[in-house]
Parts: sequence; structure tokens; C-alpha cells
Amino acid sequence: MTQDRAPSDLDRRIADAKAAEAARTGSAVPKAPADAKGYKQGSRVLMDLIGMPLGGGVLGYALDSWLHTLPWFLLGFVALSFVAAFRSIYKISKERAE
Repeated sequence: MTQDRAPSDLDRRIADAKAAEAARTGSAVPKAPADAKGYKQGSRVLMDLIGMPLGGGVLGYALDSWLHTLPWFLLGFVALSFVAAFRSIYKISKERAE
């Protein structure tokens, strides 16, 4: 009688068969995990919270230094960029994460 093979051997053979089938059909690109959209949404929120106020601050400071009106454009653009960031986050939160 032959010995039973270990489950890891079966898993390896299944993975090899899937890889061979993917190479044969040309669909070798793996699909994204199920939680990838949620991760992307979180990254977008983080980038909005960091990038928008930073960009508003840089733009406001540049306008202030050019027009010699320090700190009015800086304060205005930072405030507007925070409003825009939270509006964007609100829109992201309404999307379904699947």
C-alpha cells in the first residue's frame, strides 16, 4: 500500500496547477485582496488630511510673500483647504468599502 501524502503536498500541487493554468490562459495577474478598497480609502483620507492643508499653506504663504500681506492669504488658504479636505473625506466615507 502507498502512504498517504501530507496535506502540504496537496496544497503545493494545487498551487502549481493554478499557476500553470494562469500562465496558460494569460491571467497571471493576481487579483487584489478583498480589503484593498478599504485600504485605498484610508490612504486617500490620510493624503487629504495631510496634502490639502500643506498645499493651501504653501500657496497662501507664496501669495503673502509676493503681495506683502502676511498672514492673510496663508490663513485663508489653510482654512479653505481644511474645509475642502473634510468635504473630500465626507465623500469618501459615503463610498462602499465592499
